[in-house]
Amino acid sequence: MTVLSRSRLARPGQTWRCRNRTAFLNVRDAAFDSDVDLSTLNTLGLPARAAHLVTVNSTDVLRKLVASGELRDKGPLLVLGGGSNLVLTQDWPGCVLHIDIRGREHLGLVEGAHLLRAGGGENWHEFVRWTLAQGWPGLENLSLIPGTVGAAPIQNIGAYGVELADRFDSLEAVSLDDGSVRCFTREACEFGYRDSVFKRHEAGRWVIVSVTFRLPESWAPVRTYAELSRELEARSVAEPSAVDVSDAVIAIRRRKLPDPASLGNAGSFFKNPVVDEVSLRRLLGQHGDMPHHLLPGGGAKLAAGWLIERCGWKGRDLGPAGCYEHQALVLVNRGGASGGDIMRLAAAIQHDVQARFGIALEPEPRVI
Repeated sequence: MTVLSRSRLARPGQTWRCRNRTAFLNVRDAAFDSDVDLSTLNTLGLPARAAHLVTVNSTDVLRKLVASGELRDKGPLLVLGGGSNLVLTQDWPGCVLHIDIRGREHLGLVEGAHLLRAGGGENWHEFVRWTLAQGWPGLENLSLIPGTVGAAPIQNIGAYGVELADRFDSLEAVSLDDGSVRCFTREACEFGYRDSVFKRHEAGRWVIVSVTFRLPESWAPVRTYAELSRELEARSVAEPSAVDVSDAVIAIRRRKLPDPASLGNAGSFFKNPVVDEVSLRRLLGQHGDMPHHLLPGGGAKLAAGWLIERCGWKGRDLGPAGCYEHQALVLVNRGGASGGDIMRLAAAIQHDVQARFGIALEPEPRVI
């Protein structure tokens, strides 16, 4: 594991001094706004208001806010990035801390891998496509996942055979207790399936300000998922480049996922459940066509969307909330839905899947 120095994120009025610098960071002091509408800051488009909101675009400004006590004085704190993994069921009585720390940096080639650092507020998909444009493959299977770079490790995002943990080196986070900066290694993050230490005993204690990735110099495509292989075959791509894989993933996701700008959604709403070998044999005995992905350590990952569809929910609405007609795993805001509407739909789906398959579905988004 490479040990990195303290962050080289910009000081006020400076840029990142690095190779392949992409943008000037206009670092500014933060100002608090009051009674803020959050409907445009969450991809489900749910109505909610915050008593206060402050946007920060530098590590130094964030540390100053924490040290001054200004954040604590505003009441309970909610950290918000792209708002793509969030269900708002109520107004927020305290302060929303909106992270907009930008920047991309190539740290060099170390032990056969390109080390790349990105600010926590960078758009995830734009960052992935930038790495490919620079000729640094490795993140292509994670294309078009909504959200920010800083949110990605919290969820340990993954798709089509690759998880963020597979390409992770370290991250830097600011303590909300005292404003100190800590470097978290891969081991310290304790990654699991759609899980990390930041969802467990470190939850609510840190703000991720930058993430460093380790991308292999010697690259080979990961196309173990049948759906991705079929898409590449349909495109007549026998020996795909990283961009070919990314383009295929984007095409698949666009067929399944609506644009939040036109139909509010939070992407995949439920985790794909993991079952042991005994449960898998039982389920396949009852449902021989059940799609599943065998795991190296035993057991299998099931397709939550297939389970939901078999329960008759695909394209079905419950009030103003519904299951997307092209992918049952995606819950959508048909217009005017509240967070309560979304959660009532989620509960109904969970009940039916449990009753039919004996499987408990777990939501991916954070519910407030």
